[in-house]
Order: sequence, then structure tokens, then C-alpha cells
Amino acid sequence: MKKPSLFIIFLTVFVDLIGFGICLPLLPQYAKLYGAEGLAVGLIMSSYSLMQLFFAPWWGQLSDRIGRRPVILISNCGSVFAYALWAFSATQDHQLAYWLLLASRVMAGICGANISVASAYIADVTTPENRSRGMGMIGMAFGLGFILGPFIGGVAFAKFGASGPGVVASIICALNFISGCFILVESRDPNAVQPVRRQRMAQIGHVLALPEVGFLIMLYFLATFSFTCFESTLPLLLDDKFHYLPGQVGYIFAYCGLTGAMVQGGGIGRLVKSFGERKLIWASLVVVALSLVLLPYMAGLAGLLFALAIFSAGSGINRAPTMGLISQNSPAAEQGATLGVAQSAGTLARVLGPLFATKLYSIHRPAPYLACAGIALAAGLVARQRLAKST
Repeated sequence: MKKPSLFIIFLTVFVDLIGFGICLPLLPQYAKLYGAEGLAVGLIMSSYSLMQLFFAPWWGQLSDRIGRRPVILISNCGSVFAYALWAFSATQDHQLAYWLLLASRVMAGICGANISVASAYIADVTTPENRSRGMGMIGMAFGLGFILGPFIGGVAFAKFGASGPGVVASIICALNFISGCFILVESRDPNAVQPVRRQRMAQIGHVLALPEVGFLIMLYFLATFSFTCFESTLPLLLDDKFHYLPGQVGYIFAYCGLTGAMVQGGGIGRLVKSFGERKLIWASLVVVALSLVLLPYMAGLAGLLFALAIFSAGSGINRAPTMGLISQNSPAAEQGATLGVAQSAGTLARVLGPLFATKLYSIHRPAPYLACAGIALAAGLVARQRLAKST
């Protein structure tokens, strides 16, 4: 019988994130193409995250009961239909097309269980000392998926028209689902202790009350909040200050994704071994703060790339040890539920961050970067004191 493999779960998440990367940069254009404006465009962009906020803990809890494999396969299968619905929306009249596009994002958000359950899968098959290195593979899958996905989406749109990206994403997810049926092995021990069944809010409260876990989830929320503020305003900054075209903006994001993927895939294991998760968590937040102070004041391409490299490295380093330490402090029977709550905290940050950042940006261009630098620095200093006491 085949054993669970880190490479297989990495491949599963990576392929799924290619599909996600295909659609994400195109969503605002599709919403406008269908006649949406203002809040209607925002609803398309936030609907996926809103569904993730409510359903990620439930999927994680379900995977603790029935196993990781079936939940991941259900997620992959749901993505096939969600992207197919997106492709179908491009063949309809504007008003119907908009509602079909919205329905596809809601469906994708509900079925999007891959990240939290994949994290629980990694927790099942790694020892505590290798946990953060394993979590880094998900971060690497994120980075690589967001590099390859937008490129594939752009080519599909140019070759096949408005339906093309959705069709290609659906095919990729279908291949991921079919291959998963054959190569994805269950990671959860069938003889493991069954988790206590709790209502959703009770489960969230239980997770946040676990020693140290609630604090780590708060740090994950603040780190993700800072990242989404950067992510939502960088295209505006690149346009206003450097007058970059959309294609050039894509190259900048690809550079950030590649830098983060290299850190999470290649260096995170050695860093954890040398410094430990606790030091890396607070130090990475301080690095993020420094880079956010620099970003709005860089005058040329070299300075911009330097600041972005610092930011991408700091952000890339932060996630893996944070999720690894959350996993290490969670009961073995509740890995999926705990990591699902953490994923929901990150999703909430992705909903709130862009609203906060774009409003500040409209008032003063450097404001969101300086505000998030302050948030990251404060979080890093508190983490240094709090996590040191827990050793």
C-alpha cells in the first residue's frame, strides 16, 4: 500500500492554485465586462473569501472525522464545476452572466477546502521538528501557482476568448481530481482518537482558547492583513508612481511570488533548524514592517525590487513557522479543525485588508504601507515577548 507523500499533496495544492491563479487577476475585468460597477465588482472579489470564512473550519472538522483524502477530492471536484460555471457565464447576457459569475465564486469558496485540509494532511505525515518545513511547501505551491496561473489565463483569453480561462481552469482541476483519485493516499490514521463534535461557533471558541494557539492565530491574521493591504494597493502604486502597464504589474507580482516560493520551498527548513519557529515568527514580522516603510518611497526599479524582495522574503518566512507552531500546539485529533479556524482568520484578513488599504491609499499614498508597518512591527514585538515566555 502506498504511503502518504508530501510531494503528492504539494502537487495537488499546486495544480489547484494554478486554477485559482488563472481566474483571480481576471475577475475585475469580467465583472466590468458584465456591466458591474462599484459594490457589485467588490462582491465578486470578496464572495470567495466570505464563503471560505464560514466553511473552512467546517471542512477541517469534517476531515478530522472522515479523513483528508475525501474532503480534498470533494474540493477538487467542486472546483471543476465552479470554473465551468465561470466559463458558461461568458456565453450569457450581461445581467445573467454577472449572477452566474457570482454563483461560480460562491461555489468555489464553499468547496475551497484544499489549503486548510492540506495543512492538516502535512501535520499527519510530518514530525513536529519537520512540521514547519512541510508547511512551507504549501507556501511554495501558492507562489508557483500565482506565477503560472495568470500567464495561462492570459494565453487562454487571447486564444479562446472570454470562456477560455474558465474552460482551461476547469480542465486543470478535473485532471487534478482524476489524478487525486489514483495517487492521493489517506494520511489520517483510521485508528486515531475521534475528535469531539462541536457546533461551529463552539469549535472556533475551543480552538482560540487552546494555550498559545489563539495568540498564534491572531498573529497569522495580522500578517495576512498586512499582506493583503500590500497586495491590493501595489497595482495602484505601480500605476501612479511608475506608470506601469498591466503586463508589467504582472511581472512584478511574478517576481514577488518567485521570491516567496524560493524562501518557502528551499530555505525555510534550514532557517527553522537554525533559529526555531518562535524567533522566525517575530523576526519575519519586523522584516515585513521594514519593507512596508521602504516601499512607497522607492524612486527607481532597483530600489523597488529591493524593497519587494525584503517584503516577499519576510512574508514567505512568516506563514510556515506560524502554521507549524499552531499545528504543534493543537490536539492530534483536531488538526483539521484547528487549521481550518486559522485559515478562516486569514480569510477574514483578506476581506478586511483591501477595504482598509484602498481607503487609506485614496487619502495619502504611503498611508496604508505605514499603517501596516506599524501593525506588523507591534505584532512582532509582542510576539517576541510572548513567544519567548512560552519556551
